[in-house]
Amino acid sequence: MKLSIVPAVLLLALVGCKEEPKKEVTTVTYPQIKTVDTVDTYFGVEVKDPYRWLEDDRSAETAEWVKAENEVTFDYLNNIPFREELKKRLSDIWNYEKVGAPFKEGDYTYFYKNDGLQNQYVIYRYKTGEDPSTAEVFLDPNTFKEDGTISLGQASFSKDGSKLAYAISEGGSDWRKVIVMNTETKEIVGDTLKDVKFSGLSWNGEDGFYYSSYDKPKGSELSAKTDQHKVYYHKLGTPQSDDKVIFGATPEEKHRYIGASVTEDNNYLLISASTSTSGNKLFIKDLKNPNAKFVTILNDTDSDSYVLENVGSKLYIVTNKNAPNKKIVTVDAANPTPENWKDLIPETENVLTPSTGGGSIFANYMVDAVSKVKQYDYDGKLIREIELPGVGTAGGFGAKKEEKELYYSFTNYVTPGSIYKFNIETGESESFIKPEIDFNPDNFESNQVFYTSKDGTKIPMIITHKKGLKLDGKNPTILYGYGGFNISLTPSFSIANAVWMEQGGVYAVPNLRGGGEYGKKWHDAGTQMKKQNVFDDFIAAAEYLIANNYTSSDYLAIRGGSNGGLLVGATMTQRPDLMKVALPAVGVLDMLRYHTFTAGAGWAYDYGTAEDSKEMFEYLKGYSPLHNVKEGVEYPATLITTGDHDDRVVPAHSFKFAAELQAKQSGSNPVLIRIETDAGHGAGTPVSKTIEQYADIFGFTLYNMGYTSLSKKE
Repeated sequence: MKLSIVPAVLLLALVGCKEEPKKEVTTVTYPQIKTVDTVDTYFGVEVKDPYRWLEDDRSAETAEWVKAENEVTFDYLNNIPFREELKKRLSDIWNYEKVGAPFKEGDYTYFYKNDGLQNQYVIYRYKTGEDPSTAEVFLDPNTFKEDGTISLGQASFSKDGSKLAYAISEGGSDWRKVIVMNTETKEIVGDTLKDVKFSGLSWNGEDGFYYSSYDKPKGSELSAKTDQHKVYYHKLGTPQSDDKVIFGATPEEKHRYIGASVTEDNNYLLISASTSTSGNKLFIKDLKNPNAKFVTILNDTDSDSYVLENVGSKLYIVTNKNAPNKKIVTVDAANPTPENWKDLIPETENVLTPSTGGGSIFANYMVDAVSKVKQYDYDGKLIREIELPGVGTAGGFGAKKEEKELYYSFTNYVTPGSIYKFNIETGESESFIKPEIDFNPDNFESNQVFYTSKDGTKIPMIITHKKGLKLDGKNPTILYGYGGFNISLTPSFSIANAVWMEQGGVYAVPNLRGGGEYGKKWHDAGTQMKKQNVFDDFIAAAEYLIANNYTSSDYLAIRGGSNGGLLVGATMTQRPDLMKVALPAVGVLDMLRYHTFTAGAGWAYDYGTAEDSKEMFEYLKGYSPLHNVKEGVEYPATLITTGDHDDRVVPAHSFKFAAELQAKQSGSNPVLIRIETDAGHGAGTPVSKTIEQYADIFGFTLYNMGYTSLSKKE
């Protein structure tokens, strides 16, 4: 199949676009692809799956198809005349020193730092009390592999700071290896643990630590189902094969996600056990008593609850049980069930995310998706409301009990992330690290609006752009969304988005239902049989931007990743007329089979599954992007992005969706898939690869809006 792409004649939207477009024709010839006669039957309904063979990530045929598709995609991207200019600007602005908040472990103070364009952040340290300028490199993940595709995951220090357990990811996979280091000598201690997945690392004193994993699946490590999570204890100096299962070995009851943590005083082991991404059971074990058994705190998954802190046997629990916006309760560890809970910090109209440090509780509230922080003592008495540097997102506010100061971060869409030092006793903040970046926030503005969705629900959206933007409907705009899994999109700075806005672009982020911005009720309003609310909210956001002349359908791109990739896929198949460009990344696109891959069955709280009931099957099929691509429809210019090592949302979703779109697309808009090699769901992606990805995404977007050149930065 061939497509002819003729760039638009008028270049009106992008500030500084100088040249008239060349009236060239770019021809895209898609790779030949076979179809198979696979048919599944759900409640008497037959559903064809002609590209099922692309689910086999180990087959030579799939590998050949991936190679052929990438050749087509990069041939197209290489012809975008300003692609290299975008890449250079991204590299230039990215190239500044980024330093994380310091934290103390044992005799040392540690911090993460990236000199600018390093693929991975480096851990530095200095002796606490000495001059920070004496800091030395402690652990440099850039030495793991030359191209940066082995990344550092979680890092956990033992109680006295003498040992470090850290996880590494190879090629972006969720399967990790865990390595233990002697922090004084920097020598590796014992064997490397293998096949660790979705795990914390929590030390029990100095002798060993708890971690979580699944049994290695039969079939493909990257796509086969993983369904039974377990907690293990690894004792230093012993082989991994001797590690004992601590929790989760009961075959009658599957827990797909289990986490273990030890309290700061080393007195209690806490277990959170879930069957889905929402709701958990909670258990506690007294580590002081060698014969102690687990005691149940919560034995159902109707709420999300965890132990925030303990003082002796007094537990401080964060819960949304009978409190959709969350509250903090206290209870004695000897009788910890809900009937004994006492409210310490009651629920409010705003969602609570608390932390502790220096003997205080810091209650971080979301007020229309921006931060408001209050400091309480351990008796629940308000000490003060903390004056933040501005309107945006504050994070951190965590430290050990004995600390006198802590650090927090602050950012918004036009403010690069900065670190502040906070005096816990006086409540005074001072600037600690402010990045020196080639970006002037004073030239941009970020405004929150509220618009009305299809059913009358008010939805907030933050719109960011250059000051003085002309509202003429011709500004290139990226509408970014997520809308699921109780995840909140709060204001944060992005180097890539800064480049987009420098070129005159608008960046808009609505807080859709399905997210966590307004608590459990907001989340539930975008799940299962209410999932269409999320798509309606996103469509209404696009219509608001168009109605208010920020942009028009010819200059609108929609973007999202993972669950946000589903959002883009559903929106573009339901309203292909609404946008010019669609950018689904690592998306969940086959809603009838998502639960059969890796840990996908754990997403059923948000989605339901096609096996639940006929009604649920029909609902899923009604919006599943893969199953709603129609012959003869002109879909927007589409650049699908995924990674060949994505074992969270397997790339087969993207592969099959691309094949369907390429086969059925009508009109001249290209449908391309960009498949990153040695890359997973996104975490740990090397900076070099990230810059290339954004240059391609922005280049594809602007090129399909009719642009042939960019101006220099003003």
